[in-house]
Amino acid sequence: MRPQDPNGKPDSREEAMLLALLALGWTVSDGARADRLLALTGLDAAALREGVDRPAVLAAVLGFLADHEPDLIACAAAIDTSPAALIAAQEMLTR
Repeated sequence: MRPQDPNGKPDSREEAMLLALLALGWTVSDGARADRLLALTGLDAAALREGVDRPAVLAAVLGFLADHEPDLIACAAAIDTSPAALIAAQEMLTR
């Protein structure tokens, strides 16, 4: 079970970052999806690698998933969480 409260939302910024890192791993595991992430977020591979500890970069990854519901749902299932938890993590990281 991933860190989150019973309502499916991360309990802390650190837990939101963990969910985002898991989501990033899932996203880049597919070459076409990784290319789409880079194209739509304006990040390049170097910026993504350097930004894995930055809330804004991780929020951008979650925003990318939120903008394409099939990926959001598939990612949530793959990392054993809910789409709502990923959205909550994005919101927490953008504050």
